[in-house]
Amino acid sequence: MHIDSTWIVDTFAEAFRLRFTRLVVTAHDAHWLDAAVRAACGYGTSVIGCDAEIGVERMLAPADTPDGRPGAALLAFGFSTDALGKAVANRTAQCLLTCPSTAVFDGLPGAEERVPLGSHVRFFGDGFEKSKVLDGRRFWRIPVMDGEFLIEESVGVGKGVGGGNFILQARSLDAGLAAARRAVAAIGPLAGVITPFPGGVVRSGSKVGSRYAALRASTNDAFCPALVGRAGGELLPEVACALEIVIDGIDEAAVAAAMEAGLRAAAGSDVAAISAGNYGGKLGKFHFHLRHILGAA
Repeated sequence: MHIDSTWIVDTFAEAFRLRFTRLVVTAHDAHWLDAAVRAACGYGTSVIGCDAEIGVERMLAPADTPDGRPGAALLAFGFSTDALGKAVANRTAQCLLTCPSTAVFDGLPGAEERVPLGSHVRFFGDGFEKSKVLDGRRFWRIPVMDGEFLIEESVGVGKGVGGGNFILQARSLDAGLAAARRAVAAIGPLAGVITPFPGGVVRSGSKVGSRYAALRASTNDAFCPALVGRAGGELLPEVACALEIVIDGIDEAAVAAAMEAGLRAAAGSDVAAISAGNYGGKLGKFHFHLRHILGAA
């Protein structure tokens, strides 16, 4: 199968179950919203080493936020509900409470499974915090130096999918970077997904395990151009650069739709092939076959 001149390798991306939550963050204007989002999503690339994988799902107009201000919906993913709850509460306290003018709302109000948020962060108020119930949802008002920090008491948790991916095999670094940007731009408007790595792109794709016992993951040598002849067995001969796009989503359908959009956008004359990362089906139960995704679409 080809898209234009780009060969679609007959393989699959292997993904796994993660828990996720959605935070709706608002601020006085776009400047402070951007500051809050950048801080909250920092160091949120891979649960191999980070407390959560987190990114912007979509930006929200004032008409679409609970308090009528500019906003952003953030999706955060973790291995377990408890681990996710700790990560979200910590990032909220360190990055959103501290940012001028922000407020934080639950983006999954109908979820049965919940983790504490404002009920933890409220203690920063040192006894001056106040609670209020609106439409059956409890909020906390924490006094801070620019007024009050409004935060919802808890947030919902859902069952998501992490690790959907595809790997671009480009004929040059310039071509690989351009193709990766096209892919991320195509995925960006889609609901229910994030690409949590820097700029949405991973240059250090990993495999499970390592020669070093202390490491759970190490460089994916099969896709390293510098190792052709020693490893690099998955690359076409003309490939000089491989880049991976990793996608987390709220369900299988969201991840598949994002992969399809990214695959089609990335293909081009300078991209020799598009592959995917898997571990023989041993890592995760969700298998996204590239050709099936494109054929179904």
